[in-house]
Amino acid sequence: MKDQEHARIRDGVGLGDIVMAQHQLKEVVVRTPLQHSRVLSERYDCQVYLKREDLQVVRSFKIRGAFHMMRSLQPEELAKGVVCASAGNHAQGVAYSCQTLGVPGKIFMPSTTPRQKVKQVKFFGGEQVEVILVGDTYDDAYTAAIAVSRKESMTFIHPFDDPKIIAGNGTIGLELIEDADTLPDYLFVTIGGGGLAAGVGAYVKNVAPSTRLIGVEPEGAQSMKASLEAGAVTPLEQIEKFVDGAAVKRVGDLTFELCKEFLDDIVAVPEGQVCTTILDLYNASAIVAEPAGALTISALEQYREQIKGKTVVCVVSGGNNDVDRMQEIKERSLIHEGLKHYFMINFPQRAGALREFLDDVLGPHDDITRFEYTKKHNKDNGPALVGLELKHKEDYEPLMARMRSKGLQFQELNKDSFLFNLLI
Repeated sequence: MKDQEHARIRDGVGLGDIVMAQHQLKEVVVRTPLQHSRVLSERYDCQVYLKREDLQVVRSFKIRGAFHMMRSLQPEELAKGVVCASAGNHAQGVAYSCQTLGVPGKIFMPSTTPRQKVKQVKFFGGEQVEVILVGDTYDDAYTAAIAVSRKESMTFIHPFDDPKIIAGNGTIGLELIEDADTLPDYLFVTIGGGGLAAGVGAYVKNVAPSTRLIGVEPEGAQSMKASLEAGAVTPLEQIEKFVDGAAVKRVGDLTFELCKEFLDDIVAVPEGQVCTTILDLYNASAIVAEPAGALTISALEQYREQIKGKTVVCVVSGGNNDVDRMQEIKERSLIHEGLKHYFMINFPQRAGALREFLDDVLGPHDDITRFEYTKKHNKDNGPALVGLELKHKEDYEPLMARMRSKGLQFQELNKDSFLFNLLI
């Protein structure tokens, strides 16, 4: 009975389906390199390889599933056009496929999607696609896209929960196993809706069952973990949207079943750690990764002891990062590393109080990055919003001690998410 259940789950995403997908994709998809990372290998005392899907034709793996599914449709279905919902990367894959196959498409994206991704979708789709921005999350865009799909009889191209999409994604697993000199001991894959992990797992766990498959989610959007713990698909009420390529409230039904079968573990990475990884990849290796693409590498720290001396592969799922976000990425990284702190400080109402703060409270390497009084009038008598950047995170406690010894009334905004989001 168990074998029958496994056969049902794998229907459409078996080894043969993935090999077939590989043949369909070879004229369109770049066979991305499995690249050894000396920096990461030395840092974690193991052999780390990066499957560089950020070098794909649309700078993410999403082209694999999108093109494979559309190429599998009947001519009469293609003639009616396709519709999809996406936070960005799937939209680019569908847009590229529409342009390549000459198929009209409507692409629904959240209004919060980075401008760079919207621009790229229009570029890849050209006159074949119409981009429609709606709602704040992927789920809002999904609802709108489904409505249009039904009303206009257009085929909906799901970003992750479809056998053809999953089989297309599985070609990543096929390539990395074929290209690897040694079978990986650990394989880290990003999880948003679960399509990548399901596809890669469907291939790798069949041909290399000893490889441990680790799914990685952003800390603020752990929809797959919640579902696995509950034993059923469990939507999240709220998510942190920063890692936009993996911020999904509800994973797929099929992807859930496959991930439940194939995943050996699932871990969550704080958004601030992802930002640190993005900056490190760029500075140390000249790799431009988007937040979702950096998730797998961010997870290595949590597995530092387990992967020592092992062969590790991280799928860098995408590189569509908007340069306008870099200041926010740097800020989030500094906060996560304990180097950036914000306070609301009520300075004593007397002359020289601010001078004493500069001379007696700030350390020799502490830098004021933001200072503004919260009152438009009588500024000298009102509290001030103060941002400080430290050279070392160990400088934080001595700073706190000096502020308390001076009798300052203050509130640490980093520890109050409501006030932080309101004021910063």
